[in-house]
Amino acid sequence: MSNTNVDVLIIGAGPSGCVAASYLQNNGLKIKVVEKSNFPRFVIGESLLPRCMDHFEEVGLLECLKAQGFERKDGARFLKGDVVCNFDFSDKHTKGWDWTWQVPRADFDDVLSKELIKKGVDIAFEHEVTDVVFDENGVSKTTIKNKQGDISTINAKFIVDSSGYGRVLPRLLNLDVPSALPKHSSIFTHVKDIKRPEGREGTLITFDVIDTNTWLWVIPFSNGVTSIGYVSDTEYMESFEGNNTEKLTEMLKLSDYYYDRFKDLDFLFEPINIKNYSKSVKQLYGKGYALTGNSAEFLDPVFSSGVTFATESALLAAKLITRELNNDVVDWEEDYANYIKKGVNVFATYVKEWYTGNLQTLFFHRPENPEIKTQICSVLAGYVWDETNPFVKKHHKIIQNLAHIIKLGETQHT
Repeated sequence: MSNTNVDVLIIGAGPSGCVAASYLQNNGLKIKVVEKSNFPRFVIGESLLPRCMDHFEEVGLLECLKAQGFERKDGARFLKGDVVCNFDFSDKHTKGWDWTWQVPRADFDDVLSKELIKKGVDIAFEHEVTDVVFDENGVSKTTIKNKQGDISTINAKFIVDSSGYGRVLPRLLNLDVPSALPKHSSIFTHVKDIKRPEGREGTLITFDVIDTNTWLWVIPFSNGVTSIGYVSDTEYMESFEGNNTEKLTEMLKLSDYYYDRFKDLDFLFEPINIKNYSKSVKQLYGKGYALTGNSAEFLDPVFSSGVTFATESALLAAKLITRELNNDVVDWEEDYANYIKKGVNVFATYVKEWYTGNLQTLFFHRPENPEIKTQICSVLAGYVWDETNPFVKKHHKIIQNLAHIIKLGETQHT
């Protein structure tokens, strides 16, 4: 049985793991990445936010992504009946990137991992973490099993868990706790989008809102494939009978806007149904480890926050680990947990108020308020730590208060 010594072990080779690995490698640390899957592999989380472009750029992964020709995402469109709400990332309160991508994650993640391998990062695909033991100093001994069943161990001064939905350390260390968000489920697939309209209409990422709890995502990729999926409360989604193909086929009829475009298309794979997807944990770090991305918190796909939190937390964790291994004193509670939770709490408020209907009231009320829209747009672009933005600093109250004022005004005019 082989035994390897590294400074940092990274679990998972998705965007979170790759951003952490690239930063640590750039700063001269000895690292190893273990990934349970073989790339390319399918994973959800196909709509990015401009904020994550900062992360890819800082760690040297932006240029390899630019070369791929992924579909450019300049904003997002929300539909509800006859009302259209367009957000343009170039018209937002916070300075920063005004575009990003919508991507087939199998290709996107494969590009990132191959770039890291070119840089000399040791990535072991089809290697699964089966056990982790920490000593009193936080040094870990991790047991790994490869696809042939061979066992090896890795000794590390620090572990970054970027395992996403695999949630390796939360499972092994009993860190999972129920999410405070309502229970929702999703069902999704890809289609060859042969009826895609020419021009901008065919490339727009769109959220077609059927009712307060139910919406359809449409994410076109540059390769002619489009991701489609419904989100709704779990009980309603389970009311549709049949297998997943039959369920999604029936649910497509809910969309007056998109039904004709997708009704006769074959699904490229059996639709995947994820129930009660929101996740949370007791803590984001411990002695000798940090949780990043979906291995820590997953909120909801409605605002595409998953990859951005994954890369934000990975880059921050990598910076703090580098400092700690260089004998600096790091306050993980303040510098990591509290910082990440600030951003998570902002998005969690937006998710909660989306499903109460308050945020939808702000989106679809006419006439639009341009100043409010630019402030909300900054949040939707992922800039959720900018407290010069009232929709960040006062997120707990401002959505409720404005929605109440709008509804009161509507009542007075009827």
